[in-house]
Amino acid sequence: MTDIKLHNTKTRRKEVFEPIDPSNVRMYLCGPTVYDRAHLGNARNVMMFDVLFRLFRHFYGEDHVTYVRNFTDVDDKINAKAAETGRPIRDITDETIAWYHADMDALGALRPTHEPRATEYIDQMIEMIEGLIKKGHAYEAQGHVLFAVATDPEYGSLSGRSVEDMIAGARVEVAPYKRDPMDFVLWKPSDAETPGWDSPWGRGRPGWHIECSAMSKELLGETFDIHGGGNDLQFPHHENEIAQSRCAHPDSDFAKIWLHNDMLQVEGKKMSKSLGNFFTVRDLLEQDVHGEVIRFVFLSTHYGKPMDWTEKKREEAEKTLRKWYALADFEADHAVPTEVLEAISNDLNTAGALAEVHKMASSGDAASLGAALTLLGLGYVPDWAKTADVDLSVYEGRLSELRASAMESKDFAPVDAMKSALIEAGVEVQMSKAGITLVPSAGFDPSKLEGLL
Repeated sequence: MTDIKLHNTKTRRKEVFEPIDPSNVRMYLCGPTVYDRAHLGNARNVMMFDVLFRLFRHFYGEDHVTYVRNFTDVDDKINAKAAETGRPIRDITDETIAWYHADMDALGALRPTHEPRATEYIDQMIEMIEGLIKKGHAYEAQGHVLFAVATDPEYGSLSGRSVEDMIAGARVEVAPYKRDPMDFVLWKPSDAETPGWDSPWGRGRPGWHIECSAMSKELLGETFDIHGGGNDLQFPHHENEIAQSRCAHPDSDFAKIWLHNDMLQVEGKKMSKSLGNFFTVRDLLEQDVHGEVIRFVFLSTHYGKPMDWTEKKREEAEKTLRKWYALADFEADHAVPTEVLEAISNDLNTAGALAEVHKMASSGDAASLGAALTLLGLGYVPDWAKTADVDLSVYEGRLSELRASAMESKDFAPVDAMKSALIEAGVEVQMSKAGITLVPSAGFDPSKLEGLL
């Protein structure tokens, strides 16, 4: 088996992945807060973990990988939307989860093994908070329960920040009930208009950070293999997760490896509503930007580097995929090429894997191409990439005959004329010493081939 190497944010180095239990590889990804459509940047960590999920399933077996991605369905943004629209919170979260599933499905992402909703694990959160209070790591104040950061000497080790930097970065609320500005909320009171649950500290609701600690412990155990998300979650969310989980279960490691993806830009600029370059996954899909094309663009940049979404990349991705789908054999029982496996196993180097796929396409290795695309989550021919049932081989033969004659007569006008006609019909003409290959591309119109033979 090829070694899988992953860059561990916790240790700041690339490490060989050694599962705690090869019969049950366990991974957790922080999922969305479900109050609105997922924007394009929200999909990046989904793509990162989807490739990792597929890689683990390939090496360890589909039944030996457990992937958890949560839904945060208790949050002040959800409460605000409910107040604004007059709709029940459950209706909003159910609708948003359905949107999220539809959008991620369109990108070819496999559904995780478990998709817990925070509201289904309130009892586990309360139990963990009670344990932290008993161990002296949390305290109650004015209806709130707060984690006492000073009781965890390793706090800040994930992000590598000083306390001063963390305070500035978190824009912490210096509330009068806090013992220390860095202390964060585990439980807070709810009024009559906001969701709440009975607890030893009164009716209230959990803070954001405690939910992932409680759900990952319940579904994956006190120690599991991999945790991840966007690098914007590294602090304070993941730092706080580690602290409360480590203090609740002092004999555990929580997550052994942490993966963080970098952010997304649009045409070289940070995506923002003020710049007019903010859009959701659904916005693109409704503009006929195909899910496979979006996925291809994501995979073209390593997850640890900033990714720039551009119209040029979209066009090139669609053109490349049309070519590959016309060549690939997805029916052949073929092993995934070693070069592709090695690239993905090297810290999810999907850009390197796509470079290997380009080589396979150029050599005409249809079976290897199909197997490689399948592992990358691109392994099928969607309707948009299908072309009319036209046998282009007869046109390849005719063009080869014309080229052979031209080599003798030195009159290449007939070759150029047929080549131009094929291009006009939406056919890409690839000519080399090895021969001629015709590939239908975007806008392929079989009717324009009439009269060419």
